[in-house]
Amino acid sequence: MKDKITREKIERYLKLSEKALKIVKKKIIRGKENKAREIIEMASNYLSDARHFKSKTDFVNAFAAVNYAHGWIDSGVRLGIFNVKDERLFTVR
Repeated sequence: MKDKITREKIERYLKLSEKALKIVKKKIIRGKENKAREIIEMASNYLSDARHFKSKTDFVNAFAAVNYAHGWIDSGVRLGIFNVKDERLFTVR
């Protein structure tokens, strides 16, 4: 079922992005706190949206929102705002 967005897929990606967000909150590079705060807020808001859409069984918008959330997190990693090394959760290269 690779061409279907299921509740299970949403839950898997939500957990992954929530884990990534929890990690970056602890890995903010000194001097970049303001930028980190903005990224964390945007990612948190998108994750909240994803959970809302999931509760309404709107899996397409839930999947989109969780991907935006993780995109914000990854952008912070790539821009050197967060110091993380985990290539499974983040785009670190």
